[in-house]
Amino acid sequence: MTTPRIAIAGAGLGGLTCARVLQLHGFDNVTVFERESSPEARQQGGTIDLHADSGQEAIRAAGLFDEWRALARFEGQEQRKLDHATAALIEHEPPVGDFRPEIDRGQLRQLLLDSLAPGTVSWGLGIDTAKPGEITFLDGSTAEFDLVIGADGAWSRVRPALSPALPQYTGVMFIETRHDNDPELLDLTGGGTMVADDPGLMLWAQRNSGNHIRAYACMRAREDWRPSNAELLELYADWHPSLRRFLAGELIHRPLYALPAPHTWEHTPGVTLLGDAAHLMPPLGVGANLAMEDAADLALAIAKDGVRDGVRAYESVMLPRAIDAQERTNAGLLDMVPARPIHV
Repeated sequence: MTTPRIAIAGAGLGGLTCARVLQLHGFDNVTVFERESSPEARQQGGTIDLHADSGQEAIRAAGLFDEWRALARFEGQEQRKLDHATAALIEHEPPVGDFRPEIDRGQLRQLLLDSLAPGTVSWGLGIDTAKPGEITFLDGSTAEFDLVIGADGAWSRVRPALSPALPQYTGVMFIETRHDNDPELLDLTGGGTMVADDPGLMLWAQRNSGNHIRAYACMRAREDWRPSNAELLELYADWHPSLRRFLAGELIHRPLYALPAPHTWEHTPGVTLLGDAAHLMPPLGVGANLAMEDAADLALAIAKDGVRDGVRAYESVMLPRAIDAQERTNAGLLDMVPARPIHV
């Protein structure tokens, strides 16, 4: 009996998890289409914490729990809050237990890639448009499938087959900087995450593997605001000099977007969505976990009930869960970065 032809758009954590779980359950006609030319085409982002009740369950479903655990940084669960004016430690949560250890996103992605059957990912073949059961590629060619899964992120090319919704700017800007082997910044950050805030401004730093730090200045701002280092430092003028050092170096501007909440669609045979394509939300520690949970749930539902009924069953669980997460993270972002008198 021929297994269904399943196309997955996007070789991110969600798409790869879905492919892996499907292959574990005998679905050998799965292809992941990725417009990037190779796994090394760009950096894969910073560190993510896999939660025991979502991301870790997806890794279990993928049969990779032990391999993930060998790479996970349990010390990364440490949380530190510093006073913005003195840099003194005012709150501390030590790294206890194993509910949300950290792992570099690139390491986790490579673990999933290495677990797939050879040739599963079709690199450099981007999707232009999709409709139920059919994909049109950027080169103009088309292909038919029993199911098209949109796991292609915020600006999904598959989403329009189900929904006209587009990501909207949240009003919050993250400005990223990166630092390697800086003893003072490593000491301030600790083993995991450090935050400091002042009304309307936040600084957030995370320790990645290899003594690498990614820091984020967070504020309400215009979508097109692109400050220089001097302008950013002026905004943080009354902060402690050691914390202002996180703002040095190349600035990477990241306006934050989210899909309107609630985001739903009518079930349509032959196409579905997972992860950011389905429920893009602010980056407050939920997105990657939810994408992987979606992916495992979808694959397991297909394995249990077949493509048609499995997708319907998956959407009946995923959509309410996503709406709840969207509403919580949207509110959480605006609480975390309240408006400040200075308009930027």
